Amino acid sequence: MEFGILMGDQPVGSSPAEHLDLMLRKVEAAQRAGFTYLTIGQHFLYDGYRWFQPIPLLARLAAELDEHVKIGTTVLVGPVHHPVILGEELATLDVVTRGRLVVGIGTGYLPAEYEAMGVPFRQRYKLLEELIEVMSRLWSEERVTHRGRFWTIEDAPTHVHPLQQPRPPIWLGAMKETGVRRAARHGDVWTITPQQTVDQVKSLIELYAEERMSRGLELSPLPLRRELMIGSDFDDAVTRFAAVARGKYEAYAGRGMTLLDEDAVRGEFASTVQDHVILGDPTQCRAQIARIAEELPIGPLLIRPHWPGMDAEQTAAYLDEVGREIVAPLRDLRPRSFADFLDSKTA
Repeated sequence: MEFGILMGDQPVGSSPAEHLDLMLRKVEAAQRAGFTYLTIGQHFLYDGYRWFQPIPLLARLAAELDEHVKIGTTVLVGPVHHPVILGEELATLDVVTRGRLVVGIGTGYLPAEYEAMGVPFRQRYKLLEELIEVMSRLWSEERVTHRGRFWTIEDAPTHVHPLQQPRPPIWLGAMKETGVRRAARHGDVWTITPQQTVDQVKSLIELYAEERMSRGLELSPLPLRRELMIGSDFDDAVTRFAAVARGKYEAYAGRGMTLLDEDAVRGEFASTVQDHVILGDPTQCRAQIARIAEELPIGPLLIRPHWPGMDAEQTAAYLDEVGREIVAPLRDLRPRSFADFLDSKTA
């Protein structure tokens, strides 16, 4: 089983140079701990926290990585981008990283980001579908003519193609049935969000597989995002997780993230998060991951090693612990195959 990390934001009170140094230290520690996917999300004009833009940052971080480590975006706010600009930047990044790029993309959830870009939030899903269609053609064809609802390209030459053909893997984020079906149609895999429980995910995977198979598309393991905290026991892990994550969860809920209730997060943090966060001592955490892998066709498992306010030493210590207690012992764990998952549903 493979593991990856999701890199994120930092309070704006820290300097940009300190933020970059933290990222470099994080990459060094993650690679040392055995993680093979390094990813980062995207936000614009974000209040209180700094998000470095992922494409230039990943190009810099890739220089620090061994050749077997992949990099990716999880996720780009796709609809606010023009497909020619984003397509050429991603193709260039795939070349720079020697074909190790994963393109995670979605719609985001903040209307303010769309308003700032002059993009209609209500049309975000159709924009995303057309964006992926245009970029995929720009990556694989020599000349492109496209007349769509949002963009028109007339007999345009394409001059930057990714090393991975016909395109880098596209991971599509989604939380609900319609989005999961969209991921099945337009992406290569669906990225499972950390707010979804195993039981919620099972029914959505069935929908995803149904949509893929109806189009003759292959089924590949699904990246699963999960928060993880190791403690001396379960209660200690909950306490440690709340100490670093409560504020961020409250911010997510306050900004309207689907599946998080603001009042519940503020009032009953532990009971709200424990059904979708891996918590416990090392043995308990390994057992929880093994149970998920026995039930779902997943891979890689992506975790967040850093919460706003943690310094580089704390982040490195966390990654070292997870590498030692989780990544190394579970390296030979084989998650359930898609075929076995589907067979169990028809038995």
